[in-house]
Order: sequence, then structure tokens, then C-alpha cells
Amino acid sequence: MLIAGFPSAVFGTNCYVVAAGAGEECLVVDPGIAVLDDLAQVLREHRLRPAAVLLTHGHLDHTYSVTPVCGSHGIAAYVHASDRERLVDPLAEFASTGMLAMLEQQFGSAATWREPDDVVEVGDGATLEVAGLQLDVVHAPGHTEGSVMFALPQVPSGAPDEVSRTLLTGDVLFAGSIGRTDLPGGDHAAMLRSLRDRVLTQPDDSLVLPGHGPATTIGRERASNPFLRELLAS
Repeated sequence: MLIAGFPSAVFGTNCYVVAAGAGEECLVVDPGIAVLDDLAQVLREHRLRPAAVLLTHGHLDHTYSVTPVCGSHGIAAYVHASDRERLVDPLAEFASTGMLAMLEQQFGSAATWREPDDVVEVGDGATLEVAGLQLDVVHAPGHTEGSVMFALPQVPSGAPDEVSRTLLTGDVLFAGSIGRTDLPGGDHAAMLRSLRDRVLTQPDDSLVLPGHGPATTIGRERASNPFLRELLAS
């Protein structure tokens, strides 16, 4: 399996391109702010053809480029039903946070938004079969109501021997930390339940590809992540 990841220009949101191999169809996961040039380079380098966009949740820093990516390739965006309404206008809920003013200052123009033409709602436990890949949807609310993780039963080429499966965790779990719950849609109690029931139940040999920051593993986080250790001790 081929997975190429790179951070967006704003907030360091990780965008991932996932494919069975070079020259195949692929999935684009969380195309955030100003990722189009880097995405195009990855597609050219590996001769990949996007088949769908997968969104771990509906926050602006993970969805900003979803419409141009979907539109230019004639593909659908997949999002959990509970975050579907965020694709109508994700700018609105961040208007009072200063994020839009920051984007205007950085890029010299006001942020704009158009909803994707084709949106597919997914639910917990669904199995997606797209681009020759099979992914399980794991609903893990807390960062937003519709936050999900995508689990694949294989790992990218060159992955360490200690891992045998892959978990795209979005803003649920990071290396050494977890997603914030003070943003729109956040719920700390729900996050703790998701960490206990959805994250800690994952096998230790799961490679974790988070929405921000470096890759890690479930085993490593179980042993060192202070939020998980606190849950395990309670």
C-alpha cells in the first residue's frame, strides 16, 4: 500500500493520499488549506487518480480544499452524517474566532466556500470499498460530533515491522496528545468515551496517522500518552 502525507500551509493539517500502489486510483484524506499544489505533485509523482475524498471531520482546516479536489476529478466527499452540515458552510462557525481574518492576512483575499456537489454520508461500522482499498469507519466523537477514524487492514510500504494495520485518526488522537474539545462541536466527556471505547480498544500494532503531527502507534500512545494513561489508571 502507498501512503503519502504532507502538512497544509496553515495549521499543519496532515493531508494523506492513500492507494493500493503507484499508478492506481487513490483516496485523498483531509485536503486542508492551500494543499492543491502539493497534492498535484504527489499525484503526478505516483501517477495516481483520485477516486474519493475522505474527511475525518468537518472543521475548516481539514475540509477547505475538498470542493476543488472533488470538482476537478469528478469525485464524491465522504463524511460522517453528524458532520455533514459543516460542509454547507464551515466558514460560518469560525467567523468569530479570528481564523478568517488570519487567512485573509496570509493569502491576501477573503476566504470563500462552495459546498461539494456530491457528498456521501457514512456511519459507524461502515466498510468502504473504494480505489481497491477497504476501510472501516470508526465513529469517535468528541473533537466534533461526527469525528471518525478510518482503519485499514494493511500498512504502507516501508512501515516498521512492529505495525500490521493503519489507523487514520484525524483529530481524535495525536502523538502524545488528543484533539481539542473547546472548538465548535467539541465535547470533552464524549472525547473521553471515544478514547476509552474506540482508541484504547485498537490493537497496539496499529500505525497511527494523525490529523496533525508525526505518526505513532497505538502501543506507543498506550504507554506514553498522558491522556490515555490517565484513562487506563482510572
